[in-house]
Amino acid sequence: MATIDDPLARFRLDGKVALVTGASAGLGARFARVLHGVGATVVVSARRVERLDALAEELPGAIAVAADLADAESRAHLIDEALERAGRIDVLVNNAGINAKVGIEHETLDEFEQAMQVNTTAVWHLTKLCVPHMVERGSGSVVNIASMLGHVGSAPIKQANYCASKGAVVNMTRELALQLSRKGVRVNALSPGYFPSEMTEPMIGDEGSENYIRTYSGIPRMGEDHELDGALLLLASDAGSYITGHSLLVDGGFTAR
Repeated sequence: MATIDDPLARFRLDGKVALVTGASAGLGARFARVLHGVGATVVVSARRVERLDALAEELPGAIAVAADLADAESRAHLIDEALERAGRIDVLVNNAGINAKVGIEHETLDEFEQAMQVNTTAVWHLTKLCVPHMVERGSGSVVNIASMLGHVGSAPIKQANYCASKGAVVNMTRELALQLSRKGVRVNALSPGYFPSEMTEPMIGDEGSENYIRTYSGIPRMGEDHELDGALLLLASDAGSYITGHSLLVDGGFTAR
């Protein structure tokens, strides 16, 4: 009987460097811990320096670089600092994101533009800055944290800024994957449904919100933190070496309707 290599070994990231944005709390902090747990050196970035430093202290060998992703110079500084201190970037996890929950009648141009700047422009810019180094080595994985709301509308929750920015990330992921796949760089999106985070905190314990999720999600509950771990590692590691241009929905079946 033929034997195969340990399939779990391909999920490891030993000797690799992974940069995670928006890592000071919530899903970003979880992503950093998971990547570190499979052997990666993690570079963590966010605006909240104290939280970022605390996370870096928790993860031996981790590097903390504060950055405001709404600012182009700060984004450039982040990549320069990560390359200088870690020597390389093998995995880029574009996780940082913001939203404004407001109907279009009251939504301001500034709110819309801020969401697009952080959620979409920063994803494009950080990827652009990383790509030359990945292409030079002939390998790299970009994981853009989109959302199921990049695939469907969010009503009755009103947030056109968020839906527009995440929808743009989903299709930009496809385009960048096609541009870069023959240069050894994979680009994918991870599109979560409702998971506990700072954005969804008002929904937790709210009867109306929880009933909404129970009604419309195939699995009638919010996701749990660990339920994104496998999807993240699949897209980030060699376990997903033939996957590019894909938006992986982890939404409990919400968008299957």
